[in-house]
Amino acid sequence: MRITAPDPAARVPLADIDLYDPRLYAHGDPHLVWQTLRREQPVFWQDLPDGRGFWSVTRYDDCRRVLSDYTSFTSQRGAILKMLGTDDPAGGHQMAVSDPPRHTHVRKPLEEMLTPAAMVPYLPKIRASIRELLAPMCDEKPWDMGVAMTALPMIVSGVLMGIPEEDHPGLVRKGLMTVAPDDEEFQVRNDPDATLRAAHHGLFAYFAEQVRIRRRAPGPDLGSRDLIGRLMTMTVEGSPLTDGEIVANCYSMLLGANVNTGHVLSAAVLHLMDDFAQYDRWASDEAGWKTGLTEALRWSSPVVHFLRYAVEDVEIGGQRIRAGQGVVAWIASANRDEDVFPDPFRFDVRRRPNREISFGYGPHRCIGTAAARITLDITLREIFSRVERFEAAGEPEHLCSNFTGGIKHLPVIAYPRVNRSAGAA
Repeated sequence: MRITAPDPAARVPLADIDLYDPRLYAHGDPHLVWQTLRREQPVFWQDLPDGRGFWSVTRYDDCRRVLSDYTSFTSQRGAILKMLGTDDPAGGHQMAVSDPPRHTHVRKPLEEMLTPAAMVPYLPKIRASIRELLAPMCDEKPWDMGVAMTALPMIVSGVLMGIPEEDHPGLVRKGLMTVAPDDEEFQVRNDPDATLRAAHHGLFAYFAEQVRIRRRAPGPDLGSRDLIGRLMTMTVEGSPLTDGEIVANCYSMLLGANVNTGHVLSAAVLHLMDDFAQYDRWASDEAGWKTGLTEALRWSSPVVHFLRYAVEDVEIGGQRIRAGQGVVAWIASANRDEDVFPDPFRFDVRRRPNREISFGYGPHRCIGTAAARITLDITLREIFSRVERFEAAGEPEHLCSNFTGGIKHLPVIAYPRVNRSAGAA
């Protein structure tokens, strides 16, 4: 997703707005659209050519309300705009498309394995794998940061889920096919629907096989070995999960981890190539380290939206929403709301306060938030300790997706620090 600072006086005619079109996020300017809606029609209805339609909420407070009020706005029918109007078959069985209390009962045992303390034993392997991924970075020849950062989250989710390393590239690609089926680089037969079906089938078949492997040799530590083992041994409301529920939640966790985290770093570096002062300040100032990381999350907003459905007639922003209608909370717009973030198109590593909602908000806030922040922390420290500055080596290419604001290709040349001790330790 392109991040440009719109002219404050510019606007898009409301009749021309199409937030469903994935090409807007690859080639257009969604931030100008969101700026227009925040000012003129913050709760906006869009009709689609096939007869479907949905509400968009673009202001920060409205987005938080939609994402947190699960009694008025349910996740159970689906959480992604691509599925609008089609009830998700995993509804009520998968965390991403379940409401509390069942959502909470599934989430809590998994969340225990994703705390910073629980991740400590995995950190040496994660750090070594990140260093291996970054090894070609400082060869002083073009390096595709977009490709590397797209692969980054799989390093961590692979360790936590117990997935063999040789399977990582295939799973990364299937994840991209799922969230960006309209992107020609990842399509099957130039057909978005066929791409989505192939990705779903491949991922569900893969995790079904992983469950079978563990059932053949469970061992006494199955429930603590990895996240897949925890799903296989936990009980929810007094009953174990079915194999279908286990597989559906493996699918959800993999996508939640893999399609978003790395894009934070690509978007930050793309901006900081033209702002060396900020890069140096962030790299050398431990006091601003965490605020800089939070700002990078706000800046990139890699999860562009979440979909909910109104449970009953409800009013939001003075607009009446009817029961059953889809409501999209645009995270990337909320994180640029001028009423919450002064000068929102300025990247400020010392921004305080910074109430970004890049990982979502409410009961569905990303279960892997701590793991994602640890991944970003380790990777940024490695980058800052090695790289004096980046220089563009080609044009960035953005993912064609209305769900993931990603940079799929970012050719750069990284110039190494002469003194490797410089930068954040």
